[in-house]
Amino acid sequence: MTYFKNHVFFCVNQREAGESCCANLGAQRVRDYAKKRIKELKLSGEGHVRINMAGCLGRCEHGPVMVIYPEETWYTYLDEDDVDEIIEQHLQQGKVVSRLLIDR
Repeated sequence: MTYFKNHVFFCVNQREAGESCCANLGAQRVRDYAKKRIKELKLSGEGHVRINMAGCLGRCEHGPVMVIYPEETWYTYLDEDDVDEIIEQHLQQGKVVSRLLIDR
C-alpha cells in the first residue's frame, strides 16, 4: 500500500511573458481551492489524497492541467466547479471524468 491513495499534481508553472502557461490560467487559485476542499471533506492525509503543486508538466497546450496518480490520469479544468467534479467523481467514486480528460 502506498502512503497516499491518490497524489494530485497541479501545474502552477509561470513561463516568460507572453508564453502560454498554467499560472496565467488561474492554476494556483484552483490548486489552493482543491487543497482546502480535500481537507474540508476529510480526504487528506495518510491513506487518502495529497494535493501538490508542480512545475511545468509539459502539457501547456491543454492548460491548465493536473495529473492524478497512481492512475496517471490527466485532466484539464476551467474553475473550481470542474475540480469539485473531479474530487467527487474521480477521487471519491473512482470514476474518470471523461469531459475533462486529456490524452496521456
